[in-house]
Amino acid sequence: MEQYKLLTPGPLTTTNTVKEEMLFDRCTWDQDYKDITQKIRMQLLQLAKASPEDYITVLMQGSGTFTVESVMTTAMNNQDKALIITNGTYGERIVKMADYIGLHYKHYDVAYNAYPDELELKYILENDAAITHVVMVHCETTTGILNPLERVSRLAKAYQKTLIVDAMSSFGGIEMDIPALGIDFLISSANKCIQGVPGFGFVIAKLDKLQACEGNANSLSLDLYDQWKEMNKDGKWRYTSPTHVVAAFSKAIDELMAEGGIPARFQRYQRNNQLLREGLEQLGFQPYIPGERQSPIITTFLFPNDTFEFADFYHYVKERGFVLYPGKLTEINTFRVGNIGEVYEEDIKRLCNVIQQYMGAVVK
Repeated sequence: MEQYKLLTPGPLTTTNTVKEEMLFDRCTWDQDYKDITQKIRMQLLQLAKASPEDYITVLMQGSGTFTVESVMTTAMNNQDKALIITNGTYGERIVKMADYIGLHYKHYDVAYNAYPDELELKYILENDAAITHVVMVHCETTTGILNPLERVSRLAKAYQKTLIVDAMSSFGGIEMDIPALGIDFLISSANKCIQGVPGFGFVIAKLDKLQACEGNANSLSLDLYDQWKEMNKDGKWRYTSPTHVVAAFSKAIDELMAEGGIPARFQRYQRNNQLLREGLEQLGFQPYIPGERQSPIITTFLFPNDTFEFADFYHYVKERGFVLYPGKLTEINTFRVGNIGEVYEEDIKRLCNVIQQYMGAVVK
């Protein structure tokens, strides 16, 4: 099988040393494996700048969506109501979860390339006393927009609301001081900026907030509270865990630390993104999100003209070593290019050369 650079928001290209950790079989009951789990939990708190006296980490089997749903079904009860802020399909997926679970919520949505309006959010919070939780996606990978987390967190604090943040594609690649931001539940995944492989997600939660959630969940496997109670004893997962993935993630965290932590990784990602946007704009590809709202994670580009065929473009680029991502927008023709994972400046420059060749040889 060919080795490609995955220019996606995850799964992404990982190092050989992370892959090699999956060559060994481990037992879920073995103390060495449980120690790996506990190591990961503490390291994630360090990355979040959170104290183990006030915050805890819970690992949850499944994709990132499983982990988001575990928070939604655990953090809220029948008397609660969420303000769900959306400007993309991943926020809209949270709304769909709320419908499935039967939660009370107010859906506040704006255009995919827009920020939520602070005055409108303030008006909603002032006029709907039933709202207890605020839910938002930090980096909405539908487009690559980086939402104004600090602005929303200030509002949640001011109105004393529980803040749930889907930081799936941002945690580990963008610095976040979880206590300072007042985030009560932060959700992310193994196969994003920490550069592990798919198989589990994690939640960094305010301890007292999670302790108050006992009995809320209406799902056995997604009960975040029960998962924490069991895992907190000695690192044992309630049910069979993805042992190979967990070991790979432990190695990935070590490699993040060795790179210089989140600040160094952010600089690499940001430089990748800058080179990507500059290179493709020179070739006639306009970004959908303006620079001041662009995340360093993934960029959405508009088709350069009416004759552009994404399928042909995709296969041309793939044959030369890169896998891109289709667009998520329905009314506008777009595609997306991620720049996280084991991706460096030379990879982005080579990609731009490949696209330049395509535009010269294929697009008339």
